[in-house]
Amino acid sequence: MRSLSGIQPTGEVHLGNYFGAIRQHVRIEGIYFVADYHSMTSVRSAELRRALVDDLVLDYLACGFDTASSILYRQSDLPETAELAWMLSTVTPMGLLQRATSYKEKVAAGIPADHGLFAYPVLQAADILQFNPDIVPVGQDQKQHVEMTRDIATKFNQTYGREVFQLPEPRIHEDVAVVPGVDGRKMSKSYGNTLRMFWPEKRLRKAVMAIVTDSTPVEEPKDTTQTVFQLWSLFASEAEREEMFARAAAGGLGYGDVKKDLFARLMDHFGPMRARREELAARPGTVADVLRDGAARARALAAPIWAAAREAAGVGSASQP
Repeated sequence: MRSLSGIQPTGEVHLGNYFGAIRQHVRIEGIYFVADYHSMTSVRSAELRRALVDDLVLDYLACGFDTASSILYRQSDLPETAELAWMLSTVTPMGLLQRATSYKEKVAAGIPADHGLFAYPVLQAADILQFNPDIVPVGQDQKQHVEMTRDIATKFNQTYGREVFQLPEPRIHEDVAVVPGVDGRKMSKSYGNTLRMFWPEKRLRKAVMAIVTDSTPVEEPKDTTQTVFQLWSLFASEAEREEMFARAAAGGLGYGDVKKDLFARLMDHFGPMRARREELAARPGTVADVLRDGAARARALAAPIWAAAREAAGVGSASQP
């Protein structure tokens, strides 16, 4: 069963990215790509984009991504994806794109409504369909894009009378934690409320200790729905959570104590990954080698599907008998 997913290089990888995507990508064999084409809707610096791609690849490798069993490639290393996106865009109804929830939310948040942002689902469909995957692991917020991909694939197949693309199924991650940021909102690069597991120890400690809490006195019971408890719970067992929450309900537990324990657990959990990342970053050419190999393997899988789409649509020279 072929699985596919991607992640944008738009900022430093943080706990939300780790628990929301990277952890699952490391566990599930499949095809994964660094979506640098997609990042162009928000990152406008070429130098920054290249640096973010390199950092993201190092983060994946540090977190245990196995390049032998799975593929990791850079989206733009397969420029044929952009050609396929154009071919798909010619059969994509405008109404389908206008119903995209993600587009509406981003525009409402003040992001400029350019064509790239509007046509994002078509490029995403090309990312997916070029490999004819069986499943696409996504969070609930991306389920609509997979459904749109199915609609676009159906429209292309019907238009040209050939079953070029199979219809992928979304697989909703059931174990994905909604990770709050240090200010209580969803952890997001755009909010500037993140905790990056690969920050220097001093910076990470300072960020943890700055997590927003209420002014409840130490001796009073604590509300365990507060951000600091939610973050702490990501690294605790069921028994540990029950014990901590009982202490919070009884009073006498300070938020500072919870933050200190959270920091210790962060360092313990990510310690081996932090060491591995430093080692990998010290090896020149590591990222380039991984992306070169990933692109070659991804190209071999996608090439027959690109050819079938071109043949079906009558693009380029006809295939020789």
